[in-house]
Amino acid sequence: MTTSVPPVNGQVIGLAHYASRAALERVLARSGTTFEQSVALRAVSDHGGTAEAARVTGRLTGALKIEESAARRTVEELTARGLLVEPAPGQVSLTDGGRELFASIRAAGDAIAARVYAGIPAEDLAAAGRVLALVTERAEAELAGA
Repeated sequence: MTTSVPPVNGQVIGLAHYASRAALERVLARSGTTFEQSVALRAVSDHGGTAEAARVTGRLTGALKIEESAARRTVEELTARGLLVEPAPGQVSLTDGGRELFASIRAAGDAIAARVYAGIPAEDLAAAGRVLALVTERAEAELAGA
């Protein structure tokens, strides 16, 4: 008996996303960190450890499709936990604790990804990446037009 492979659609993409995210969220739970907080830490880290707060909240609202108030609350939570500080008005920086936490989250995420993507040919991953980038672009256009 062979199992048929479903065509790529929103359900297949969603199932892959939620399964991967659930694996990461198990890691995040150990440090009391939410998925949204991990995305915010990544946004600050990606800008060298200091970023405009508006850029971080913009990344959260754009990537996660959450309300701006929820994005600001996420940044406030990280500040209250001592993982971010405000070195100047409108800026946030990772603290040493924030850097350490994000480094551990990144390492765990990389290890999960290595296991999940192991053995998948590079050309298949490249094709999937192209298709998903196009789907994302088109879905963003739908949202912009709504």
